[in-house]
Amino acid sequence: MGLRLYPLSSYPLHIMPVMRDRPNYHIQARTVGYDKFLHAGKCTGTHLHLEVPPGVIDPRVAVAYNSTSLEREELLNIYNLATACDSALISLTRACPFYEGQAIGLAAHTIRYRGSETFGWEGVYTNLQPVGGLMSYAFSVESLVEQQFARYYTWLQAMEKAGIERHLFLEAGGSLLKSAWNPVRLNKLGTVEIRCIDSNYPTVILAVITLMVNAAHRVRSEKLTVRPTKGMQIFELVGDRLYVPDFEYLNGELLYTSATEGVKNPKVKAYVDSILQFAMRDTGEGAKFLAKLSQDLDHYQTIEAEILQEFIPTTAQLPLDAGLRLVRECCDKLEAQISWIDQENPLTALDIDERL
Repeated sequence: MGLRLYPLSSYPLHIMPVMRDRPNYHIQARTVGYDKFLHAGKCTGTHLHLEVPPGVIDPRVAVAYNSTSLEREELLNIYNLATACDSALISLTRACPFYEGQAIGLAAHTIRYRGSETFGWEGVYTNLQPVGGLMSYAFSVESLVEQQFARYYTWLQAMEKAGIERHLFLEAGGSLLKSAWNPVRLNKLGTVEIRCIDSNYPTVILAVITLMVNAAHRVRSEKLTVRPTKGMQIFELVGDRLYVPDFEYLNGELLYTSATEGVKNPKVKAYVDSILQFAMRDTGEGAKFLAKLSQDLDHYQTIEAEILQEFIPTTAQLPLDAGLRLVRECCDKLEAQISWIDQENPLTALDIDERL
């Protein structure tokens, strides 16, 4: 067909996306507003799924009644771990600096999809943060379930306000878990889904997969309790408790600095490094790579920063020819990485391949 894949989280030039002609998309667009919903077609994320015990997530009631206390505890701690890593994953995976041809100096996918009324970020879910923003930690399984239902009713109320009858959402496949577009959510597949990561090159995605796989494995295998703590700005393991930043800091100052300065900010760097230190104590695949990443964190450059070094616009708008050249270069780089990454065992390549 003569088509190539463009890998990054936003296309650098102006585009007009076409929405899928399905009832669930039309319902969502009508509820949040068509202009806002267009952002969902102009930026893309890569989703990671962390496994939890089979059957512990029930799409009807969030947490299965017949699950054991150990299964519920594991779900709770994996969910809180994923929540605590939100800003680190934003910082490490910032991909394309241009959105609609402009270098906005912000993590575009985070700003335009998640949005924030607090920070003035105009995005899809700016005014519906319970539905599309980061949800708070769950301190018990009961609070996790309550959180899911509170978000569900927020969405139903938003639909009704937009003049959409509830039965249309249900007939389009809507349900308790289908009303969530949060950066971390429970998925009906039976996973904790992470949705805050910029679409990026395979090498970057492999790096964050390695980080999250090792961190989650350590929480599971050592039966650690993830505990948000007031005043904590990093990850700190004491005995069987993993202390992490409290939600007010995580979803406030830390989110803002991660979406603006990234790992150049000393507080963000210390927070990211503490997660690397925690994850690389596990001896799984990619542990050596995480150690190297930690050692080189002072010099870490996101793909976004690399692109800005080459494509510094002389005006507020990225010229068409420069934008098209950037797109072709990104396609070239994607195809080159796919050709030499070990398809059978890609995570092992992290430890041994200098190109990573």
